[in-house]
Amino acid sequence: MHTSDEGFELIKKFEGCELEAYQCAAGVWTIGYGYTKDVKEGDVWSEEKADFMLWRELDDEYEHYINSLVTAPINQCQFDALVSWVYNLGPANLKVSTLLKKLNAGEYNEVPAQIKRWNKATVNGERKVLPGLTRRREAEALMFEGKDWQHI
Repeated sequence: MHTSDEGFELIKKFEGCELEAYQCAAGVWTIGYGYTKDVKEGDVWSEEKADFMLWRELDDEYEHYINSLVTAPINQCQFDALVSWVYNLGPANLKVSTLLKKLNAGEYNEVPAQIKRWNKATVNGERKVLPGLTRRREAEALMFEGKDWQHI
């Protein structure tokens, strides 16, 4: 499967787009929608390039994680929600998650709650619920269920 336009829009909404390279909190040079490969200080992109690079990265990498790790049948909304989740959290988290175990066991009704659990980040050495992550996880859970997520 491949990410739909709606899945692409969800990722764009929550990632945000920076057209000038910046160092993220971890000190990594970043541009576009969280792109980090070969980015250096002074890089500048157009919005068109940022969109293109996000599509390419989803196609080259992130869709593969869902296509290879998810063994249960899923629909387009479910696929898109999972691609957004793994784009934000990475494949290592997906591989060890209860979310993946529940999904592959066919427990589809359990997946939205599992998506929403991943709304914390370490801030100043302490695990904290972040409002932005809570909103993103809510939108991904709604998309997984085939519901309107755009009001989030």
